Order: sequence, then structure tokens, then C-alpha cells
Amino acid sequence: MLWNSRLKYVFLMPAVIWVVGFTVFPLLYSLRLSFLRVNLTQGSTFLGFANYARAFTDPNVINATQVTLTFVIVGVTAQLILGLLFALLFNRELPGRGAMRTIMTLPLFATPVGIGFLFVTIFHEEGGFIRSVLGVKAPWLSNPDWAIISVILVDIWNWTPFVFIVLLAALQSIPQEYYEAARLESSSQWELFRYITLPILQPTIILVIILRASEAFKVFDIPFSLTNGGPGNSTETFTMLTYNTYRRFFDFGYGSALAYLLLIAVALIVTTFFNRIRQAYT
Repeated sequence: MLWNSRLKYVFLMPAVIWVVGFTVFPLLYSLRLSFLRVNLTQGSTFLGFANYARAFTDPNVINATQVTLTFVIVGVTAQLILGLLFALLFNRELPGRGAMRTIMTLPLFATPVGIGFLFVTIFHEEGGFIRSVLGVKAPWLSNPDWAIISVILVDIWNWTPFVFIVLLAALQSIPQEYYEAARLESSSQWELFRYITLPILQPTIILVIILRASEAFKVFDIPFSLTNGGPGNSTETFTMLTYNTYRRFFDFGYGSALAYLLLIAVALIVTTFFNRIRQAYT
């Protein structure tokens, strides 16, 4: 009996070791680094909150924050609108609806880094698909304004299917009796959507916004593989700035402080959304 009672801990140990080794320890170690100036040859110097204070006056941080906020606000909004429109479209009887739903979800199964390199060839100004096949010439990756648009477009293409799947599942869970009863009062599709569909979908929509926004704030792979943060630093997101601070400049203390600032910001945003949901439905 004693062995049986301890057997469960044997099976739990691999998961515990994984979480401690690859989550808890890196978090605590990077927290320690964020208070230090790390010199690979001369050792470390304790700075207190100097690394955090430096971030609020660093022009690179200000630029990366602006790029990230643009990416999150524009990208997530477009994904939500397109995902909802596609969900409404495919929630009705259409020829080949099953096949089209499958095609719609294909971008989700592609690796974001691979998607980035794929769109490098599509956006290429001379021999890319858009230039050579569609005949549209634009400085997709060489102009700062076009570059951020290109990164957002690729992210929309990659993640709209996720929003589509979640909202479609929510739509299909709405009882048809609601619509049948409402049609006795009105036959307007807009009123049915406004007063029945949208209120029922609201918790799911908020959940989608939380999930996508929290991931979009941490975006790295698509801008890294598509533009490498350029031209200049026009597409350098906050995570890319943190990565470059670590890998290119070996400023481990400042890079750790930047990573924790992003963690705090995302945690505050997610907590705020969850509190709003709790207040609205209690």
C-alpha cells in the first residue's frame, strides 16, 4: 500500500522536473539578472532598478512599444472582424462547405518562421509572386511603412483561421429556437445578429481577444523571418528588441529587465480583461 501511495509521485516527477527546470528556474534566474550589469569577463555589478528605469527613457524601447502596439491593435482587430465574417458565412449551408472549412484552417498548421520566409518570396519586389504574377509593384519589405503593413498582413493570414474556428464553434452552439422565436417579431438579419448572435458571442469574443492579444504582444517569429526588424527598426517588436539586447549586445541584465516589463504588461492586460468579464457576468 505504501508503494502504491508513492507511485503517483513517480509519474508526476518528470512533469515537475520539466516545469522547475524550464519555467521556474529561468524565470527566477532572469529576475536576478534584471538587477545586475553582467560583464562576461569582469563579473556582475548590482544596479538595483537601474535597468528598469533605463527602459522608460530608451528610444529603442519607445519605438519597439509603438511597433508592438500597432501590430496588436491592427492585427487582432482585423483577425477578429475577418474571423467573425467567415464564421457567419460558413455557419450556413454552402456547396462544398466542409472542404472550404478545411482549406480555411490550413494556415494554422504552418510554422510561423516558415511562413515568414515564404512571404519573403511572395513580397519580393522584382521576382516575387505579387510582382511577377499579379503585376503589383510596391516596396513591401524595403519601405518602413510598407514593411509593418506586410508583417501585419502575414500575421492576419496566419491567425484569422484560429478566430474563425473558435467563433464558428460558438455560433453552432446557439440554439436555433432563439432565432425562430425572434423571427416572429422581426425578419431583419441585422437585428437578429445584433440582439441574439452578438450578445451570446460576447464572452467568446472577449476570450479570443485575450488569447490573441497576449500572443501578439510576444510576436517574434514572423517579423524576425520576414524583415529581421527592418528596414532600420521599423518592424522591431518588443520581443525582438529583447532578443537583440541579449544576443547581439550581450546586455543580459537590461534584456532581462525588458523581458520582465513585457511580462508585467501582458499580465496586467489579461487580468484587466478577466476582471471585466467577471464583473459583466456576475
